[in-house]
Amino acid sequence: MNVTELARKLRVTPEDLRGILPDAGFDVGRRAIKIDDRTAKKVMESWPQIAQLLEKKRAAAKEAAAAELKKLATERGPVQLPPVITVRDFATRLGLPVTRVIQEFMKNGILASLNERVDYDTASIVAEDLGFQVSPLAEGDQPAEVLSTGDIIKEAVGAEAKGSLVARPPVIVVMGHVDHGKTKLLDTIRSADVAAGEAGGITQHIGAYQTQKNGRLITFIDTPGHEAFTAMRSRGAKIADIAILVVAADDGVQPQTKEAIKIIEAAKLPFVVAINKVDKPEADPERVKRELSELNVLPEEWGGNIPMQPISAKTGLNIDKLLELILLVADVKADEIRANPNRRAQGTVIESHVNPGEGVVATLLVQNGTLKRNEELAIGSDSYGKVRAMKNYRGENVDSAPPGTPVRILGFRVAPQVGDVVEVPEAGKKLERVRELRATGEKIATVEKASQEEAEEKKLVPLIIKADVLGSLEAILVSFEKFSHPEVGLNVVSKGLGNITEADVLRAEATGAHVVGFSVLVPPPVAELAREKGVSVKTYKIIYDLFNDLTAQLEGMLTPEVVRTDFGRLLILKIFRTERDEQIVGGRVEDGRIVKGLSFEARRGGEPLAKGEVKTVQSGKQEVPELRMGSEGGMKVKTSAPLAEGDSMLFYKEEKKTRKIVFDKPK
Repeated sequence: MNVTELARKLRVTPEDLRGILPDAGFDVGRRAIKIDDRTAKKVMESWPQIAQLLEKKRAAAKEAAAAELKKLATERGPVQLPPVITVRDFATRLGLPVTRVIQEFMKNGILASLNERVDYDTASIVAEDLGFQVSPLAEGDQPAEVLSTGDIIKEAVGAEAKGSLVARPPVIVVMGHVDHGKTKLLDTIRSADVAAGEAGGITQHIGAYQTQKNGRLITFIDTPGHEAFTAMRSRGAKIADIAILVVAADDGVQPQTKEAIKIIEAAKLPFVVAINKVDKPEADPERVKRELSELNVLPEEWGGNIPMQPISAKTGLNIDKLLELILLVADVKADEIRANPNRRAQGTVIESHVNPGEGVVATLLVQNGTLKRNEELAIGSDSYGKVRAMKNYRGENVDSAPPGTPVRILGFRVAPQVGDVVEVPEAGKKLERVRELRATGEKIATVEKASQEEAEEKKLVPLIIKADVLGSLEAILVSFEKFSHPEVGLNVVSKGLGNITEADVLRAEATGAHVVGFSVLVPPPVAELAREKGVSVKTYKIIYDLFNDLTAQLEGMLTPEVVRTDFGRLLILKIFRTERDEQIVGGRVEDGRIVKGLSFEARRGGEPLAKGEVKTVQSGKQEVPELRMGSEGGMKVKTSAPLAEGDSMLFYKEEKKTRKIVFDKPK
């Protein structure tokens, strides 16, 4: 008997069962998968005593954990928390495993993932439930190691002498629901047909672009409008000065619109609303304003403080007015949109990927100082390479990049992470060469490998993931965290950037993994090798298809659900004929009804005797469709053991239903 099956019968977890059996005198290993039937029977007979032992063990473990938690809370002292914090960072501040913190959130009725943002009130309640003392983090007291990417730059700018600061181009982030026209808006602004090249109508990567209005430069950060790219979009908000919230006039406020508003508010960004698609006959800008006002986003004409501009990204209607509105908001925030161009450069990584012809290519938004060719690049105390070449958003080579300028840099030895703060180190500063481990993407959010014990209990789909850029890889892995099911799951055995290689196929053969590529190619020799080795290799351009295929694969691994419907009970009064595996019996229906084709379970003296199936049902000498309660009749049955007078038969029907997995997948 499987340990899992025995645990199910005893209504305990397999881990608890394996842990308590050795203490109860049963020689069962802590990683055992099967147990012999004789031992299983003894365990079931002794279960009342074993259960008491298990409860004592659980109570002792609970007390020990509580004491350890209390000791940790005492040693750590008061914990300071910012107004908004991710669950991952919250766990780090408490010094606890993320899984332990997530469990505590669930006890409070909050389903929070690793990258979920929670406010101070919620975090403080959970921290106090865990025994920690908390206090709000005073503005300006945030330690450097937990500063967001935007705050690191702001802190550096704030330390500059005011006389050295000059105005820089404002950085604008564009947000909104999928297909509301974000990319088309940027396409119209920079007069480049980028929107037409996007797969599935969704922006797959973050890019940065610039445009001029009234002789002033404006920098735009293009963020994806897909829920799977929440992490990327959040980083985009951190480095921006102003946000544009795009809402379609014919569609109104949608789930990702609300999500974008939360991100903007958490980042404390001033923003303007662009009501797009007003050229459509079904457009209703007033409806958009009403729906936004319900979310406390009040337009200026209604007494609020949020500028709103009806536009048409398709026809170019009012785009000039939108840009003027952005510059107006930038003028209000002019004291904050400043930098010192005469210092060592600092900037944030917008995107990074590996180009077969150029090596590692990263898009950097320079936020303070001026970046020049041949300068060293560092992240923290790690050396990442040197600026061998820089290109602006038009693809032109440039020798320097002042604050507010996005540039594509060649010269990184390994790919930096999206959101990393890159700076030119001080002259003579000794730097450590970055570990090659970082180059494999180990630093980014990922799905942890299942432990051996989990692998024994779960059916896992091993995957090797390859993506074209780091942002896409990160977004896919963050979304994989939502694939949580007690019976099946995903196990990422390897991940990386660039096209699928022969090494990926050989690794997949060794681990039994499926190779999944996102916006990458499979060279012909690699495809041929995969066919020879029998390795599954699939590539995707649209993230919906990737998640749908994985969900279907996991659903196919689930054991079908067996639904039993009880029909009736019959008492056998006479046996008319007995053959090898068939009998003709007569009896009285004492409950329910009996129908041809039903399964039955025969009992003798209350003990199970045999199982079988009803072949025909007769009343007198006539075949009838069914026998009802109180009537007598005969049946021809197929049975696994001979039946006798006085036996009772319980009739039922079993149906197998395919089980579905419902994940919080991208919408």
